[in-house]
Amino acid sequence: MLIERGFTSADVVSLKLINGEELIARFESETADVVKIVKPMCVTLNGQGVGLMPWMFLGNGKEVTLNKSHIFAMMTSKHDAADQYRDSTTDIALR
Repeated sequence: MLIERGFTSADVVSLKLINGEELIARFESETADVVKIVKPMCVTLNGQGVGLMPWMFLGNGKEVTLNKSHIFAMMTSKHDAADQYRDSTTDIALR
């Protein structure tokens, strides 16, 4: 059986929620019941391909706590997707 290492707070992760939404965010921490992520973005399809938009437009916090029971899968994001996420959420251009 393949056992993946734990995530660190520097990792950009992709999450698939049980309602079908796909998020990308910076991993913060986890317990047995919850996962904390920072600045979640929703993955959308547009005319140019995959795009990112804020997951919650009216929320006032950067950190979000999700119950693990609402997460179908979580994994490290592809390099290109992580770069696009960092470009969208920081003032640092990676390309």
